Amino acid sequence: LMAAAAAATLTAADPPSAMPQGAGTGGPTARRDFYWLRSFLAGGIAGCCAKTTVAPLDRVKVLLQAHNHHYKHLEIGVFSALRAVPQKEGFLGLYKGNGAMMIRIFPYGAIQFMAFEHYKTLITTKLGVSGHVHRLMAGSMAGMTAVVCTYPLDMVRVRLAFQVKGEHTYTGIIHAFKTIYAKEGGFLGFYRGLMPTILGMAPYAGVSFFTFGTLKSVGLSHAPTLLGRPSSDNPNVLVLKTHVNLLCGGVAGAVAQTISYPFDVTRRRMQLGTSLPEFEKCLTMRDTMKYVYGQHGIRKGLYRGLSLNYIRCIPSQAVAFTTYELMKQFFHLN
Repeated sequence: LMAAAAAATLTAADPPSAMPQGAGTGGPTARRDFYWLRSFLAGGIAGCCAKTTVAPLDRVKVLLQAHNHHYKHLEIGVFSALRAVPQKEGFLGLYKGNGAMMIRIFPYGAIQFMAFEHYKTLITTKLGVSGHVHRLMAGSMAGMTAVVCTYPLDMVRVRLAFQVKGEHTYTGIIHAFKTIYAKEGGFLGFYRGLMPTILGMAPYAGVSFFTFGTLKSVGLSHAPTLLGRPSSDNPNVLVLKTHVNLLCGGVAGAVAQTISYPFDVTRRRMQLGTSLPEFEKCLTMRDTMKYVYGQHGIRKGLYRGLSLNYIRCIPSQAVAFTTYELMKQFFHLN
């Protein structure tokens, strides 16, 4: 119901009225008709490019966060895991679960970026909230909308990524869906860990969009010629140069990740569910956080794998924001 409501909200809204007359190939009606489709494609492509860049790091992150017993000896961290996984499972082991990742990340990226633009306009025009705060609010709402719509796909991806060669519970994406549905409470089984995901995503997406948007706005205001250039689809609009986009996106990812990481660790453990021996101690968000803190502490528990996440989220967010800005020009969205 939440997903349907979110989709209805998105499709019911009108596109921004301030689209340049020179954008696109058709008249105003044609541009309005295809605006959401082009916006959807831009966000989806940005998400896929970002996740493909860091897919091996995502696999290792899941193994470290949930203390997979095959890799428990890798206390020294990320790089030893990146070496160990190919040795045990082959090079493609680094991309395990990536098929499900792409199926999930295209709609996730598409919904998140499209919803952000919609919510930002809505908050500014309907609620009268301006300045930089509207980016924080719109980013949080967009992140939550995207999570609710695509969470089952993320659940399946995590289950596949946690499997180790020779010990497969699931043979593929379809089999994982069927098994989880049959053995873990039907449809609700796909939403285990949703609450910590939403609580983690609200600050993560909000701070990420807020940081990037603020850096972009301040940069173009104070040093337009040094940091910016005219948009290819609308010369009246200034956009950041590509290398500046990458830098701003990376900073946004680092700041957002630091704030939301404990929720991410909690979510992963709840998603893995029966795959973990301590399953019965991690049924709720509070119990899971309490268990992780009690067993492993803050640095090796709630923030375990954070160094990997910095290495992962900085290029990921840099590529996501940069690709989206380029796609906005390609699809004449400025």
